[in-house]
Amino acid sequence: MNGEEMHAHHSHAADGRLCMPEATRRVVSRRLAIARGHLESILHALEKHDAYCVDVLRQIKAVQGALENAGRITLEGHLRAHVATAAERGDTESIVEELMDALRYR
Repeated sequence: MNGEEMHAHHSHAADGRLCMPEATRRVVSRRLAIARGHLESILHALEKHDAYCVDVLRQIKAVQGALENAGRITLEGHLRAHVATAAERGDTESIVEELMDALRYR
């Protein structure tokens, strides 16, 4: 499934809010589960008194990578499903402001 297919179907909640496309939600959920597994591994290693710093650093990098990947996929899904269609809905300004805030540019 390519990026456009993964993000082509956007949905709305019962109250009209925009929701994450289902395919994107599944992929991001899987990526976050991977990050959680790495994080749990780090915590488990730290419970032992013989944890090696470099091993912990490698696991931290793995968590950061998984989180960055989940963020990238989420952003792409939002851009394709919601930002690209904002003009049709008439909410371009609020969509841009919301995204800028979420990315800490405001």
